[in-house]
Formats: sequence, structure tokens, C-alpha cells
Amino acid sequence: MDASKYRTPSIEELYSFYADMLYRLAYSHVLNKEDAEDIIAEVFLKVVKKKQNFNDQNHEKAWLIRVTINTCHDFIRRKKLRVFIQLDTIEDIPDEEQTSKDILEHVFQLDKKYKSCVLLYYFEDFSVSEISKTLLISESAVKMRLKRGREQLKMMIGREENV
Repeated sequence: MDASKYRTPSIEELYSFYADMLYRLAYSHVLNKEDAEDIIAEVFLKVVKKKQNFNDQNHEKAWLIRVTINTCHDFIRRKKLRVFIQLDTIEDIPDEEQTSKDILEHVFQLDKKYKSCVLLYYFEDFSVSEISKTLLISESAVKMRLKRGREQLKMMIGREENV
């Protein structure tokens, strides 16, 4: 689509279209419902203050995800949040097999750079190219982070099976 023809949506339209996805992303980083809600509020406040004009829908989506991830990292740094919670306290996870919940718990424990890539790729169905553009890293860096994230997950699961 020609960038000159793209109409930046209203804040209400952006919120209704992206809030759920951004909430899941924020929640996966901070592991707390209220903190994730606060982060999403802060992200949309930044949208209002910045009055960002997007080139197209991909630019808009990438910008919102990048701002959400950066806001999560800022929040974690400010609070020095290093929380590992029991999975049974997490809300909004559909009833699935216990092994899926265990894997998700391990994903939450990954280093943040691996967690972002793994969550966007496996849970939000982003392509390597989309993750690259969103996180402002090369496609090879995305592939390497996915590989290392999977390796960390295998190690975590292997340790659990040996217990």
C-alpha cells in the first residue's frame, strides 16, 4: 500500500485491534496481570503523546510491539523484578495438557532476548522476517535467538525429567 494513502487509525481503533496481543506480550515479560495492564496503559499513553504517523499496518504493529517490549524491560529494570511464579496462578491460559503448561512456564524463564523471539514466533505466529523488523535485529540474529531459546528450553526440560 502506498504510504501516502495509509490512514493512521484512531487511538480507539489501535487499542481494540492490538491491546490483547500487546497484553499477552507484556504479561509474558512481567508475569503479573496488573503490571501488564499498567504497561499497556503506558504504551497507549506513549502513542497519544508521540502522535506517531505510521507508514502502513506493518509499521504500526512493529512500533507497538517494540514499544511494549521496551516498556517491559524498563519496568523490570525499575522494579528489579525477578519473579518466577507457580503456573497455576497464571490466569487466561486455556485448559491444555500439563506438558504444554510446563513448556510455557519454561518459556517465561528464558533470558528476555530469547523469550521475546520465542513468544513472537511460536505464540504470536510472527515470521522470522517480521520479528527481525519488529525487534530491529537481523534475521540471522532472530534465527540464532530462536535456536538458543530452544536449546535452553531443552536443557530446562531435561533437568526436570532427571529429577
